[in-house]
Amino acid sequence: MDYVWTPWRYRYLSSSPKNNECFLCSAAAAADDAESLVVLRAEKNFVILNRYPYTSGHAMIVPYAHQNSFSALDPTTVAEMMALAQRVQVALEKTYRPDGYNLGMNLGRAAGAGVENHLHFHALARWFGDTNFMTTVGETRLEPEELAVTYQKLRAALAS
Repeated sequence: MDYVWTPWRYRYLSSSPKNNECFLCSAAAAADDAESLVVLRAEKNFVILNRYPYTSGHAMIVPYAHQNSFSALDPTTVAEMMALAQRVQVALEKTYRPDGYNLGMNLGRAAGAGVENHLHFHALARWFGDTNFMTTVGETRLEPEELAVTYQKLRAALAS
């Protein structure tokens, strides 16, 4: 059996919120955006990088309101969320020049939601061939770029 060592993940696992605290709410309240990976703050939502990305640039648009029901969000929050999704897609295009995108939400465990209680909208770049034997057979993702580098690139792209 082969091992792929990922010691940087221990920092995340050992510093995860305690007492069932929502990590998205913790990120929204954090003072250090770079450490919490918040790349953009708006009035009703914020944009954060996924710590376990499917591809480089995997971002999430998250309402500040801790909500699990899309239909319960107020129209202003939804409108801003969609406008931010457009901005993220433009930033991904400028930064990575992908072949396509995945945009959307997984609401509820049956739909694949990894975080069931705080909805969020995924925006990620996709390339032909970005799924390989490591993903399919080894259930392991290989990312070509560190999150700190992705953070700097997307933060700069979203600032313009």
